[in-house]
Amino acid sequence: MNIHGHEVGGAVIDGETRCRHYHGETDRIAIKFFCCRKWFPCHTCHAESGCGGHAVWPEERFNENAVLCGACGREMSVAEYLGGASSCPSCGASFNPGCKFHRHLYFGE
Repeated sequence: MNIHGHEVGGAVIDGETRCRHYHGETDRIAIKFFCCRKWFPCHTCHAESGCGGHAVWPEERFNENAVLCGACGREMSVAEYLGGASSCPSCGASFNPGCKFHRHLYFGE
């Protein structure tokens, strides 16, 4: 699905990047996976229809944009996303704070 000019793969169910796995009000980010550089709403979407491999973003590359706000389309660096207050720095839309508990699936330590 094309969301704010980004092709977001997987089981996307709306224009804010929610998917059939994570579809709560604040589930509105997509992550550019390091292994294939394609956007997906979650690790399960990537496993179901991604590149067939998996690699997390290495810490030395946390300055690169890899998180997409589903509300406004702003791209954020990994560092900006992880260091933020669970909301978009551009539009203020809330992100699910619980996503940070899954950071090991996307970002290195």
